[in-house]
Amino acid sequence: MDLDKLTLTQAAADLRAGKLTSTALTREALARAKANTELNAFVTLDESGAVKAAAAFDATSDKAKPLGGVPIVIKDNIEVAGLPCSAGTPALKDYVPKADAPVVAKLRAAGAIIIGKTSMHELAFGISGYNTAFKTGAEFGVRNAYDRALIAGGSSSGTGAAIGARIVAGGLGTDTGGSVRVPAALNGCASLRPTVGRYPQAGIAPISHTRDTAGPMAATMADVELLDRVIAGGEAVAPADLKQVRIGLVRSMLTNLDADTDAAFQAAVAEMKARGVTVVEIVMPELAELNGQVGFPVALCEAYDDMVAYLAHTGTGITIEAMAKEIASPDVKGTYDGLVIPRKLPGPDNTLVDARPIYDAAIRIARPALQTLYARTFADNKLDAIAFPTTPRVAIPSNPESSSLENFGLFIQNTDPGSNAGIPGIQIPIALGAASKLPIGLELDGAAGSDKRLLAIGMALDAVFGRLPPPHLS
Repeated sequence: MDLDKLTLTQAAADLRAGKLTSTALTREALARAKANTELNAFVTLDESGAVKAAAAFDATSDKAKPLGGVPIVIKDNIEVAGLPCSAGTPALKDYVPKADAPVVAKLRAAGAIIIGKTSMHELAFGISGYNTAFKTGAEFGVRNAYDRALIAGGSSSGTGAAIGARIVAGGLGTDTGGSVRVPAALNGCASLRPTVGRYPQAGIAPISHTRDTAGPMAATMADVELLDRVIAGGEAVAPADLKQVRIGLVRSMLTNLDADTDAAFQAAVAEMKARGVTVVEIVMPELAELNGQVGFPVALCEAYDDMVAYLAHTGTGITIEAMAKEIASPDVKGTYDGLVIPRKLPGPDNTLVDARPIYDAAIRIARPALQTLYARTFADNKLDAIAFPTTPRVAIPSNPESSSLENFGLFIQNTDPGSNAGIPGIQIPIALGAASKLPIGLELDGAAGSDKRLLAIGMALDAVFGRLPPPHLS
């Protein structure tokens, strides 16, 4: 049993065939989790519950479930019955939901074994995973699977680190502006941000109901497709014929790249062309302006009402003001105290202005215009996808500065526009950087509702790029 090479798809097949027991696989995953406490990947490990569920699978004669006996992890803002759901913040550390979120219920019904809840950027408001509320290692911050001095990315930090470190081969995160794709890129795993509304959002601590979605993260795109099929239903997807795939490149998404990312992306584009993919240059001149009118106004304004509703659902009696008072991470504390709670947005000359008129304009005018821009771009250019480096840089040092507004803007520069339009995007690991030896990812964004087509293309690209080598850590 080589967990460094095992995928969800292979594990499920081996368990069905009786080549593995779930108990052995689950115990090995738990042992790896406990051996990697310096990653800060977990808030809760459910050793007894996971071993009991694995033993129950081994004892049953029904081995046909799509994820039967396979260990996975769940981000700690997604409710799992009987386990704490902190959303990465101290005020919710003792909240234990009685029911699974619908996305979790689907995975459990498919036979998955949940070994624990993964750490995250506090309240999902960040890209670094530098959370000062929870840690299992000596230092704060979820750490990169390939280099413990660096960030794991966020906000689905622990799920990305756990998959990259080969603790498990798959799990769930959530994504508002890049939160399943950024950590997947920085830890060398695959992920899908589905079209908004494709997955049920109940039982998930929110930021923004128009932008949030749960998303599968896994070792390969075939594994991501398996998780997506379990959650969303439908038939299994076959890999696409790359000779029938047409991809667009937008020059504005190829800025601020470090040397490793630039070289790896150019090599990946050349490799796709060599396999028959048609690659064309396209222009989206209004993209940055429209995205700027949607991004922060929508997330910061919806965060208040959506969190108030979620806290009422928890039955804890905790108010949003009481929750905000206990926020541990300075960057998130500043965002909540300065913007979310007073319902303000940065205006001209660094003054704060009432968020509601800006939000109303974003929802009524800018967001529909952004969605129209994407729909028109895909249709006019006959595109299956737009390709770009998922993050413009490889992982940076993990410390309080990694959560700066500058780093936040940099790491979501490419993931944010598609998020605001509500369209699907897949993240594919393509290389370890020539100098950094750190994971680099390629993203493909598709038209709204084209999730299955994107997954088919991603599965075909699995065969092109392969899986990154596992991290070699002492």
